[in-house]
Amino acid sequence: MVEMIAVLTITLLAVISPGPDFAMVTRNSLLLSRRAGLMTALGIGLGVLVHLSYTLLGVGLLIRESPWLFDAIKLMGAFYLIYLGVKMLMTRSGEAQSQASIAPLSDFAALRTGFLTNALNPKTTVFVVSLFMQVVRPDTPLPVQLGYGLIIVLMHVGWFSLVSLCFSAGRVRDRLFAVRGWIDRVFGGLLVGFGFLLAIARVGR
Repeated sequence: MVEMIAVLTITLLAVISPGPDFAMVTRNSLLLSRRAGLMTALGIGLGVLVHLSYTLLGVGLLIRESPWLFDAIKLMGAFYLIYLGVKMLMTRSGEAQSQASIAPLSDFAALRTGFLTNALNPKTTVFVVSLFMQVVRPDTPLPVQLGYGLIIVLMHVGWFSLVSLCFSAGRVRDRLFAVRGWIDRVFGGLLVGFGFLLAIARVGR
């Protein structure tokens, strides 16, 4: 029970902390649709599955003890965030931009965006690997560890779905959609900033 409470508490704090996942869900919910935001949230949950899979298979230990491998993951994630951010910054702005000019995003594209944003996020790598190596005991049965993993995924999907529902609400969207060009610029700048911070950050152990 103590172990479960620790997993729930740490996961909750990690999920609600602002980061690339939050930026992508918020942006897609505001500028595209509630459906796009929810599919992005689901993609984030699928991305968490990647981190859980290699951690439970023991690859997480290799990543933790191999600075060059972690650096490679970190750089891939950084480049992807910078790529997304630059795309947003290059979006047309001003009053001439109409709702129709915003490129629609298919369900698969929104799912893929959420998935890659999380799967390539080294902060999630550190979170999942550290959680299972420092909080979850080695003698914890595998079914219980799998249960923890399911809880972590559901908490990610649940939180970001809630974020999507809030930011896609009619009144919120109506008020903010008029400044959609600036919204793209703000979130694009945030993603580029996250990317550069990841690229230059020292690997912590």
